[in-house]
Amino acid sequence: MRIDFTLAPNRELQIFDTAAMFLTPVVVTASKRSQLLDQAVTSVAIVTDTELARRAVNTVDEAIDKAPGVQFLNGQVNIRGSTGYVQGLGSRVLQLVDGVPTNQGDRGGINWDLVPLEDVQRVEIVKGAGSSLYGSAALGGVVNVITRDIAPGFHARVRATGGSYANPPHDVWTFRDYTGAEEGLDLTGAYGGDELGGSLTGGGWHSDGYREQDRRDHWQAAAKLQWRPASGTRVTTAGSWVSDQAETSLFWCTRGTCDDRGQAYQPFMIDTSGRGAFTRSDKGYLSATLERAASASLAWQARGSWLRTHFIDYQPGNNDAATADRFGAELRAVTHPADGRVVTVGAEGARSDVTSDIFGDHSQNELAAYGESEQRFGRARLTAGARIDYIAVDGGGLSAVVSPRVGAVLETRLGAWRASVGRGFRAPSLAERFVSTVVGGLVVIPNPDLGPETAWSFELANAAHLSSAVHSDAALFWTEAYDLIEPRVNLSSIQFRNLTRARLAGLDLTLTALPLTPRLTTALAYTFLYARELAGDGVPGRPLAFRPKHLLTLSADYQWRAVSVGGDFRYASRFERVELYPNDDRLAEKVLDLRAGVAQGPLSVRCRLANALNYIYNQVPRTLAPVRTLSVTLTWTY
Repeated sequence: MRIDFTLAPNRELQIFDTAAMFLTPVVVTASKRSQLLDQAVTSVAIVTDTELARRAVNTVDEAIDKAPGVQFLNGQVNIRGSTGYVQGLGSRVLQLVDGVPTNQGDRGGINWDLVPLEDVQRVEIVKGAGSSLYGSAALGGVVNVITRDIAPGFHARVRATGGSYANPPHDVWTFRDYTGAEEGLDLTGAYGGDELGGSLTGGGWHSDGYREQDRRDHWQAAAKLQWRPASGTRVTTAGSWVSDQAETSLFWCTRGTCDDRGQAYQPFMIDTSGRGAFTRSDKGYLSATLERAASASLAWQARGSWLRTHFIDYQPGNNDAATADRFGAELRAVTHPADGRVVTVGAEGARSDVTSDIFGDHSQNELAAYGESEQRFGRARLTAGARIDYIAVDGGGLSAVVSPRVGAVLETRLGAWRASVGRGFRAPSLAERFVSTVVGGLVVIPNPDLGPETAWSFELANAAHLSSAVHSDAALFWTEAYDLIEPRVNLSSIQFRNLTRARLAGLDLTLTALPLTPRLTTALAYTFLYARELAGDGVPGRPLAFRPKHLLTLSADYQWRAVSVGGDFRYASRFERVELYPNDDRLAEKVLDLRAGVAQGPLSVRCRLANALNYIYNQVPRTLAPVRTLSVTLTWTY
């Protein structure tokens, strides 16, 4: 932290303590209002814009992949093992952009590139069931991407990126006669006045990819407008549009399905039956929010939003397409009716319309009301609330789901203790219910009778400053899931079904320290996960697929004047079970990322060496994970 001040004449300054210290940040996602992180009843992780810049990444998912308890599997997010891997369908994590839900209307998945990284101020990650405030899709957690406010005056930023991918480590795996490259350019301009301000960002990037048939072209534009017509009133409109064309590389080549060169598999090559496949997609959102502080004890907010996703999968002999529109509205109020009490109430509605040749033509209506109250008793804070959701598919009868939550925070000399219990749920996405297609030679069978999944989540945690330079956060979590939606795979088909019951429990531990000198920041994040089916058509006690038992991240960064160096090491234990090709060899994930940067005045140069040891592995069946990649990012800021 830097503090600038001017010393009056004939005055002297005395500095009594120069020790490093941690400041408690403010979060807005855990309770749908501003509060100190230590006052939240659930675990929240924060990724700041400083961390985003330091890691020199291109999209939000690359930035939060190293957050405690978070893992990405081929672009699909897992918070404490909540989702597993289902090829982008039906995420159990809700994505918000400035509090606006942005999960896809058809597949229920997340578009991590919806907001340009240059526009992101920070990302808040709420772990555990968030349905008591956010409804369906928040069964496993919430990721809120918070964009930058419009600062006074004129501001500009230019960000250019270039890089290259490592060639295969063995000649027998070579698939091209050149080194793959990536390059990109983003431009941002913003102006903020006393009443009116706005920003505009545009740019794109190209990637040759690190494997066969992996090219991608990406273009994006985003805008934000803020108007303050009166004191205590703010109107914000925001939106973005993203266009992509990406070659499709689903599974790698096995013996006899390509030029295998005598190998059992070729991880950098694809099955020749998929040659020429690519996806053309467009997506965008538009939102408008009115915020009003009516008095010192009452504030309210109204918002409306629209999200559209469209894609066409061009495949040899068959094309799949879908267009989904999701409309949403919310009215929320926060009041302080008495000293030490905060009450949040609101109502929300949404409609999804889908037109598709693989999902069919369907619609889904959602209505909800929620309320939550927090009361302070000395050093203790008690929170209780609930949300009721009504969901109807294709005009059918409304089905109601109630999601309560109770929590407490107690501040002691041993840190802040927090405990919570809540019920979460997720309605199946329209794609999970009605998808009918062929993936990798397997027929995907629709299941219109698929029901919602529910879960009770428990957490007991402690956050403490062990010293002025050491901070810890440890949480024990336990989730009892009912009717969990998981893909069932046999030799010829895939179908989404409700398992009767499953359990996910474990430990989430984070240690942050400034050892020896404030210039050095270190962090350790460890998650132990027990994930089992307890009953259903599977084998009771069998591990849930695509959940690592151990997840460890070690990070360190050193800052000396304008120069910084750092790195992250990620370990994820070998999956105990996978769907699709369960007899294939599986490896633990052991990936080291290194980085270095120089910042001087308006210019900064940052280098990133991802997967520095070029560890060859796969997270999902027969899909090669990213190889060593060197990238350089040049940023000019005015």
